[in-house]
Amino acid sequence: MKVLVIAPHMDDEVLGMGGTIARHGFEGDEVYVCFVAHRIYGHKYDEEKNRLEIQCALRAKEVLGYKAAEFLNLNDERLDACIQDIVIPLEAYVSKIKPETIYVCHRGDIHQDHKAVFQAAMVVLRPLANANIKRILSYEVPSSTEQSPPFTDHAFLPNYYVNIEQYLKTKIDAFSCYQTEKKEFPNPRSLEGIRIYAKKRGTEVGFSAAEAFVLIRELRL
Repeated sequence: MKVLVIAPHMDDEVLGMGGTIARHGFEGDEVYVCFVAHRIYGHKYDEEKNRLEIQCALRAKEVLGYKAAEFLNLNDERLDACIQDIVIPLEAYVSKIKPETIYVCHRGDIHQDHKAVFQAAMVVLRPLANANIKRILSYEVPSSTEQSPPFTDHAFLPNYYVNIEQYLKTKIDAFSCYQTEKKEFPNPRSLEGIRIYAKKRGTEVGFSAAEAFVLIRELRL
């Protein structure tokens, strides 16, 4: 099966579902990750720092063992300015690889880029335009999803869990590749924070470690 992970930024793929990516690869699936935005620092773009971040993403790719990474290189912190700027290149990439399962960030995340990516993805992935897509799920990103205000339309209410007990170390090792994004505990972007988050999600369904998702659409032929 071909799997596409749509990540607003480099590191969202690991934080949100690094264990699930590793598991898909281990089970023989072809996994592709599409990074929508480049990375800025202090609200300013730095070409050299962005190149280093791409190298971090590629090292994380090798740890997770997925097939290919695509970098759309759109404007970080400005994705909500024009949804069509995301729709056009994302539509082309989806048409190129023809995935059957797609993961995208949660619509209620606090980050404006995440909301924009979700909205663009729903346009691109509408059923009548993509008959080959059998399943769409959204993932949470620690430090973005749980930071949203306490309103029901922001809530992440998982109904699908993946056991990542065997892949938790791989997820943590992959995030270690992102040196500029790694924080100290108790920040959720810390290595210990990632471990605790996975354990917490696991306890909700009887696993030692898990990643949680919202199943948006599934077609069974």
